[in-house]
Amino acid sequence: MKRILIVSTVSRQFYLFEQGNIEVLKTLGYEVHCAANFEDANERLDALDIIRQSFDIQRSPFSLKNIKAYDQLRKIMKSENFDVIHCHSPMGGVLARLAAKSLGSSPVIYTAHGFHFYDGAPHKNWLVYYNIEKYLSKYTDIIVTINKEDYERAKTFSSKKVIAVPGIGVDSDKFDCVNIDRNKKREELGIPDGAVAFLTIGEMIKRKNHETALRALAELEHKNFVLLICGKGELKHYLEELSQKLGISDKVKFLGFRNDIPEICVASDIFVFPSYQEGLPVSVMEAMSAGLPIIASRIRGNTDLIENDCGGYLHDPEDYLGFAKSMDKIIGNEKLRAKMGVRNKEEVKKYDKQVVKDTMRELYESL
Repeated sequence: MKRILIVSTVSRQFYLFEQGNIEVLKTLGYEVHCAANFEDANERLDALDIIRQSFDIQRSPFSLKNIKAYDQLRKIMKSENFDVIHCHSPMGGVLARLAAKSLGSSPVIYTAHGFHFYDGAPHKNWLVYYNIEKYLSKYTDIIVTINKEDYERAKTFSSKKVIAVPGIGVDSDKFDCVNIDRNKKREELGIPDGAVAFLTIGEMIKRKNHETALRALAELEHKNFVLLICGKGELKHYLEELSQKLGISDKVKFLGFRNDIPEICVASDIFVFPSYQEGLPVSVMEAMSAGLPIIASRIRGNTDLIENDCGGYLHDPEDYLGFAKSMDKIIGNEKLRAKMGVRNKEEVKKYDKQVVKDTMRELYESL
């Protein structure tokens, strides 16, 4: 039986992002081993039926504990003699490729879920991550990228091959099966009668940039709206205070972590996503699958999914006046919203999970 080692930093990577790959590998007859720091093991991890290889990898590239983690990973690779190494996350990619090189292990695949160096990234990201990735690419047989910007950049590196896959994909038909009473769901969510419901999904951290959405809402000419924020995070208190200062606290609902995202998408009208940095955002793909128009930041990943003026509108992340202008344009035009929603439902089929599985199956079969 062929054996593959999938390496990442944290174990939730495997059930959040690698479940499809693991399913494909098993159908191809692979015994799947997964190496990470398994401190956060849970039932979702148990359901994957993988062989766990725990080592003390740390997310920070400056942690001295990664020296020990490198030795641990090298021993795992040496004792198991894997047929394929597939690594993820910046530090997982660093340690796995160095260990594989030292042992002469191949082939080595590295999936970049969004390079930390990107157009507009801080200079320190380019100084640290770009040079590391460029150097390690010569020890990489295949680099897998999930957006156009990363794909073009990776092609300038030294790996033998670069391919593109549409992220982890989305179940593009899932939202067609959401059977709810939309009016009842809107009432449950506290959406007033006749109000337009904006929706944004993401952890309340600086990278997700909820602040721009709030500042844009405060500028709207139309006043009959509500914003639903799904997610939790360290900036919740700050964002609550900001909404009060802007005079829109009665129109913003902090819903926290939710297990009913498909139902909330169907109950909403417009998706807002002003994030600073993404790889290929699943939340945007899900909103597209639900037939929502998208108003988003003009950044890597978002530009792959949304064509300006077609499926929605794109603006610089901090251009809250631009966001407000597009919100006002679309909020009172149901026909335009419907047209954009239809376009998005069709466009997102290119990013279906089955497309990802077929691409990865072809990659694994070619090894």
